[in-house]
Amino acid sequence: MKPTAIKALGKKGKWGNYGILYLMALPGLLYLVCNNYLPMFGLVIAFKNLNFRLGILKSPWAGLSNFRYLFASKDALIITRNTVLYNLAFIVIGTIFAIFVAILLSELRAKFLSRLYQSIILVPQLMSWVVTGYLVFAMLSADVGLVNKGILEKLGREGISWYNTPEYWPVILVIVNQWKGIGFSAVIYLASIVGISQDYYEAARIDGAGKIAQIRHITLPLLKPTVITLTILNLGRMFYSDFGLFYQIPRNSGAIYGATRTIDVYVYNALMNSSNFSMSSAASFYQSIVGFILIISANALIRKMSRENAIF
Repeated sequence: MKPTAIKALGKKGKWGNYGILYLMALPGLLYLVCNNYLPMFGLVIAFKNLNFRLGILKSPWAGLSNFRYLFASKDALIITRNTVLYNLAFIVIGTIFAIFVAILLSELRAKFLSRLYQSIILVPQLMSWVVTGYLVFAMLSADVGLVNKGILEKLGREGISWYNTPEYWPVILVIVNQWKGIGFSAVIYLASIVGISQDYYEAARIDGAGKIAQIRHITLPLLKPTVITLTILNLGRMFYSDFGLFYQIPRNSGAIYGATRTIDVYVYNALMNSSNFSMSSAASFYQSIVGFILIISANALIRKMSRENAIF
């Protein structure tokens, strides 16, 4: 058989073997293109003075003037600080508690209890931030809140006006974020733990290692690739904030803006006041570029330290 015929047969066999897989992937690929790549054309709005009568292409160019808005404001340092520090706290605290919960779930031998607890910790993840905001308000309301009326008043202490006292909100927001999101992260780590071969644990038990030693020398080291991957992905969203968390939970109270306002909330409020879509687009573009740089930098650092644990 001629080499060209063999090559053609190889190509035909490849499509014959994998054609159905490509066909199954086609809907997801089309969704990815339509949802993630076609809207990228809208990035041009960040560099224009958008005029809806003229359309996007015919609107006059604005250069970088839309980007100056974020940095010219007196609140630029505060909102950037809040966005970065909250995300760092969420990554560190969230990772620690998610691994802790995942290890506890992995130690349950009864399948019914394991599935029950997984379902329970995932319930907050399914709630909208609007519902969560009302639940938090029911706890922290100055007049009828459970904390003031049910706890502080019973202890003989004066109630706190939570929505007018900024110093408490860094802790409140971290607690609410962990309560709502820890279940999803814990399930991801649990899936990694379940995938660890039991042979390692049996060998450790034969050598006399206790449960703490097994977790320290087997579970945690083998979780490192998952931790690194999720951390890199979270670092990519360092300049983003969960709008629902920072808008719905503090109820957009101006008295606590210094502790709760992030870039996303700031841009939203400015957009509602001025309807400047170009400025909003510039802020999102800026966040995307910084996130991309952070992902590339974090992955490059991981590659130097441990090449096999890098994403790419």
